Amino acid sequence: MNTLDESYWTNRYHSKTTGWDIGYTGPLGNILNNLEDKNSVILIPGAGNGYEADYALSLGIANIHVLDFSAPPLENLKKRLSKLKLENIHCTDFFGHEGTYDIILEQTFFCALNPKLREQYMTKIHSLLKPNGILTGVMFDHALDTGPPFGGSLKEYEKLFSPKFDIEIMERCKFSIPARAEKELYVKFRKK
Repeated sequence: MNTLDESYWTNRYHSKTTGWDIGYTGPLGNILNNLEDKNSVILIPGAGNGYEADYALSLGIANIHVLDFSAPPLENLKKRLSKLKLENIHCTDFFGHEGTYDIILEQTFFCALNPKLREQYMTKIHSLLKPNGILTGVMFDHALDTGPPFGGSLKEYEKLFSPKFDIEIMERCKFSIPARAEKELYVKFRKK
């Protein structure tokens, strides 16, 4: 397995081998459509080109933050989306990021991390969320051992997240893109 560092992901963007980048807002759009509080402070880690940020702003959600440690997609985002505040664009390593959020949106970030980092991911998410904060999005529900992306399962996620989160929703995703239909779970975890 390659080292999944900044240069690895930047090379993937330069070589246009970004199978996770579908070029539009995916399942997170459904979640944003149903967001009750448009003033929520939201983070999208591993945001890449940040199509969900475009969509969030179109819905009147102004407190959207994007994070990626690969600069090229964030530079694309800055050119494309002048309404997004520059201080809401974070070009940094997720594990070193500091901030507090009401909601963290998950899609194709968790599965891009080496599975050895999953416990660290869960702990970091927990530390970034405000009291009663929410981690929500989609996660793979099938085996993918040679990633990225890396797969997972409902049982694995229950074991990983339940010590620090109340699992409010973890079910087959009904709004996956066609290529990922029946392979994803829709999750909503609330910080304990």
